[in-house]
This record gives sequence, structure tokens and C-alpha cells, in this order.
Amino acid sequence: MCGRFAVTATPEEMRAYFGYAETPNFPPRYNIAPTQPAPVVIQQDGVRHFTLMRWGFLPGWVKDIKAFPLVINIRSETVREKPSFRSAFARRRVLMPADGFYEWQKTDGPGRPFLLRRPDRGIFAFAALHETWSSPDGSEIDTVALLNTHANGVIAAIHERCPVILPPESFPAWLDAKTTPDEAEKLLRPPPDELLELVEIGTAVNKVANDGPAVQEPPGAQQRAPGEAAAGGGTSRIRKAGAGQGNLF
Repeated sequence: MCGRFAVTATPEEMRAYFGYAETPNFPPRYNIAPTQPAPVVIQQDGVRHFTLMRWGFLPGWVKDIKAFPLVINIRSETVREKPSFRSAFARRRVLMPADGFYEWQKTDGPGRPFLLRRPDRGIFAFAALHETWSSPDGSEIDTVALLNTHANGVIAAIHERCPVILPPESFPAWLDAKTTPDEAEKLLRPPPDELLELVEIGTAVNKVANDGPAVQEPPGAQQRAPGEAAAGGGTSRIRKAGAGQGNLF
């Protein structure tokens, strides 16, 4: 399950990676949370577009938002069977851009947070579904949720589930409404182990109001005085954030 994620790449990098027509100035987000606007890439008439959607899927038949459970992750194994998602899986497949996401390892306390990111800090894309929900007063909300599957070898160290991350070569088939559900289902696989690294971070990410680079710092660094150097880290698979690494931009 993915409950928070980050999109910190520049607008130029995002546009080059996904190839959409717009030039949005989406600000760096380090701690996107459920119900907040999330970047989404859709395809219409063969052309990709950037848009924002509420992270929290609402099927069209929902009458009362407050009475419906918050759906931010959809199980890929049952997506075709569930009435809430069948139509969206067949016709409204989208991409959710990210360059990091967070998982919490279960403990006796609130959980131990980790950052999952590409070793090169690059962009990737969650497979996702969208639905436009219409309220009784006629207003509409575009909503989205990502698909998840069983964890790969890296993520399994802390959690049993992980998002479906699509490689760029799968984008055309996933976004094309002509791709059949049978064909789309074949794309729903765990990411390869080498795609992501697991980085232990501090607990600042637990608070939704914290939405800056500090949420990705290692344990202890978030409590240091500004400008104080971060402690060094090892090179094991579970790494300390920022160990021996410079800033992206």
C-alpha cells in the first residue's frame, strides 16, 4: 500500500519524460497525501495531457462522499472483478507521476518510515485509474487511485504490497483505451528489484503539513540545527537518506 508520495522533478523533466502537451508549473511536492490534488497523465485522442485529480477514487454511483471509504490503492488482482473499478480499468487508465513514495514498517509504535526511490533519483509512473464523480448539485470531481500488487524483493523487507510501476515502453498500451482488459492486466506486475532503493528516513513525513525536502532526511537529521551536516550512512540495501549524495537541482 502507498499512502504518501513525492513529485519533485522540474516541470521540464516531467514534460520530457511523459510527453504531454501542457507546460504546467507544478511545484515540488515532497509529501502528497490522500484527498489532495495529485498530478495525473491522461490520453485523449492519442494525445497525452497533464492534469490534477483528487487522490481518492470515487465510483460514479456514490451518493455521499463522507459515507464512502477512501480508496487510494486498488488491488490489481481483483480490479477486474470489482464493480467499482471494472469500467475504469477498461476505459480510464492513467499514469500518476512520482519520484518517490513512502512505506511504514510495522513496529510496536507508529511505524518506521522508509522512502522508496530510483537510485538515480529519476521519475517513474504508477499505474492508476480515474473516475469523474458528479455530485447531486451537478458539480464534478476528477478522482484517481493507483494500483498495487504483491511486493518485490526490496519492498518485501518492510511491506507485503507495493504500487504497480510501469516502464515507459508500457505507457502507450496502458493509456490507450483500445487496449483490452486482458492486455492491460498483463502489465500489472511488481517493479523489478533493481528499479528502487529503500532508504530509512525520519518521522517528519508522518505529518501531512510537512511538505519540504526535510521529510526525506535520515532519522535524527530532521532534529538538527539548520546547516548542521548530516551523519554519514552505509551502502546496504536499506540506506540512510542523502548518504554521500548531492542535491538533484
